[in-house]
Amino acid sequence: MTTKELKIAVIGGGSSYTPELIEGIIHQYDELPVRDLFLVDVEAGREKLEIVGALAQRMIEEAGVPIRVHLTTDRKEAIRNADFVTTQIRVGQLDARTRDEKLPLNYNCIGQETTGAGGFAKALRTIPVILDICKEIEALAPNAFLINFTNPAGIVTEAVVKHTHVKSIGLCNLPIGTKMTIANMTNTDVSQVNLEWVGINHLNWTTKIQVDGNDILDEILHKLPGTKGLSVKNIPDFGWDRDFLRSLGALPCGYLRYYYMTDKMLDDELASLEAKGTRAEVVKKLEEELFALYKDPDLSHKPEQLEKRGGAYYSLAAVNLITSIYTNKKDIQTVNVQNNGVLPCLNDDVSVEVNCVIDADGAHPIQIESQPKAHIRGLLQVVKAYEELTVEAAVKGDYDAALQALMVHPLVTSVDTAKPLLDDILHENKKFLPQFA
Repeated sequence: MTTKELKIAVIGGGSSYTPELIEGIIHQYDELPVRDLFLVDVEAGREKLEIVGALAQRMIEEAGVPIRVHLTTDRKEAIRNADFVTTQIRVGQLDARTRDEKLPLNYNCIGQETTGAGGFAKALRTIPVILDICKEIEALAPNAFLINFTNPAGIVTEAVVKHTHVKSIGLCNLPIGTKMTIANMTNTDVSQVNLEWVGINHLNWTTKIQVDGNDILDEILHKLPGTKGLSVKNIPDFGWDRDFLRSLGALPCGYLRYYYMTDKMLDDELASLEAKGTRAEVVKKLEEELFALYKDPDLSHKPEQLEKRGGAYYSLAAVNLITSIYTNKKDIQTVNVQNNGVLPCLNDDVSVEVNCVIDADGAHPIQIESQPKAHIRGLLQVVKAYEELTVEAAVKGDYDAALQALMVHPLVTSVDTAKPLLDDILHENKKFLPQFA
């Protein structure tokens, strides 16, 4: 087994999530001997970077592992000769997310960070920055793997696949979170839970649930109505209709509530806006509390309050993936990769979120045993068309592609909505979207 000491660059290192990642790297150190950990952020994030970096240093000293932490705003320095580059960036920070969530609500459309018009706006801002990072990886660390956790993760993965030569894998905590929940529901160790995961990021269905080798999908679908806990912190945990689940024949991810329960979700968003603001505004307050904790010179572990932020199992997903590549483990994980025929109902060059075998060469998709039925395939193809158009719009600054992307999305109701909403998005994000100038 290789014993090469590793360099990992974390772009967006000043994120409130970073202590979660540090904890994972520490716990996995025996298998993943990280020597140099570069935390990099933009100048506007310098203060948070220094706070998080100091906490990371204390955590590492407490654990007694020989990892050197480097803090920098020089992205090229961080990337140069890295073995792994992780991205967890938010272009425009939480103020931009607040606009993403509020603007669609003005048009009676879902306002959400990764789904619908809000996710579209985020993608337009994010893709050009990610592609710039990829150019630097190609030049300075051509053998590095890019592990992207930045949302919308599937669209970002697709942009990287189509427009760069970087070895990239997109990551989401939803698959591992679902596995953990099923393990808890069945009082089983998570190692005995296997899922068949079909779809694209934040639009996916679990079509098989095996526990100890037995397929219990029907049992879970029968139990699910009224059951709490199969959602993430930023999505209301509305129960599923029993007849609907039976007819669906698959376990829908939490984000599918935006498509299957649009009216209820929109009403909830509008009520929350009045009562406590958008999710971004709630997160802003949470982050203020977290960074106040992070400043404590006596704190040398990840605080429990970080769980309220969302992103549960982030470090587990990220560190498991990096470790499996480094150790050539050949285990199965659910990640975002190029389709290449795994889902024949989608183009080969698009991103999908499916089970993959992970080894030293990256992620290798496992062929889906039974292809999606019409009721799943139809929604999947429509939202994938939106994603393809969004990548085209973001890369080229193409207004027509942007308009058609919004128009085809199921959560944007008509051209009378799509066009003024697009114009508002472009206006509000003008300084982040030079490609549309």
